[in-house]
Amino acid sequence: MSETTLRYRIRPEGTWQRLLPGVYLAHTGPPTSEQRELAALLFAGRGSVLTGPSALAHHGIRAAAANLVDVLVPAARQRQDAGFVRVRRTTRMPDVEYLFGQVRCASPARAVADTARLLTGLADVRAVAAGAVQCGKVQLWQLADEVRCGPAQGAAQLRQVLGEVADGVRSAAEGDLRTLIRRARLPAPMYNARLFVSGIFVGSPDAWWPDACVAAEVESREWHFAPRDWEQTLARDARMSAHGIIVLHFPPRRLRAEQQAVAGEIRSALESGKRRGHLGIDAVAAR
Repeated sequence: MSETTLRYRIRPEGTWQRLLPGVYLAHTGPPTSEQRELAALLFAGRGSVLTGPSALAHHGIRAAAANLVDVLVPAARQRQDAGFVRVRRTTRMPDVEYLFGQVRCASPARAVADTARLLTGLADVRAVAAGAVQCGKVQLWQLADEVRCGPAQGAAQLRQVLGEVADGVRSAAEGDLRTLIRRARLPAPMYNARLFVSGIFVGSPDAWWPDACVAAEVESREWHFAPRDWEQTLARDARMSAHGIIVLHFPPRRLRAEQQAVAGEIRSALESGKRRGHLGIDAVAAR
């Protein structure tokens, strides 16, 4: 196609549009997400793959929508950011590509790590990393490998979240609870421990203080439950209460907006539980 013909097609009243340098869309109107991603890969060149939030969306891992499409390219390739494309040169190009139609993506673990390095808020990093582990898309050791082998810049918060997940924290909201407990200098609980009475499973609360037999639950439909699981959760809480466990319930909003009040409620419950004595409940740490 000659340059004259191309200029004619992309003129203001033409039928084509220029998306990126050297990449054109053969119709007018806003491009779809897939068209933007394909354009980004064409612009980045042979062997490039998507990472970041765009790749997470293809893997079914929730993350905040991003205006930019992140693309990994070999470190030696001379490509600069352009338009909606953020080029990320790397010496660690993925060995395996994940294909979604014509879109090539990095692994779920790589996409999580690359996304986390872009985020500034610890809560946002928790939401991505803990959410990916909780839904079974990523294993903890895979994220640990990404932290160890990847660049140190931007990895501090991801490293902190991995420590929380290793301790049993399964979601962003539980991470907020852990932070609150530390800041208030409350006794450290077990996270997601499995509770048994005479060998019978009772429940697995988000936080468990064995000396006081106090359980704390983060009531977050968003992070924990499909709608059909809600009744099961209520039934679990009823079982724990029936065995004398003090069960505290906190919505995620309170963990952020009413930290002193929440800490006071936990402290009072722990004092009451210790006065009452042990209830014969066995706890098994989360794996």
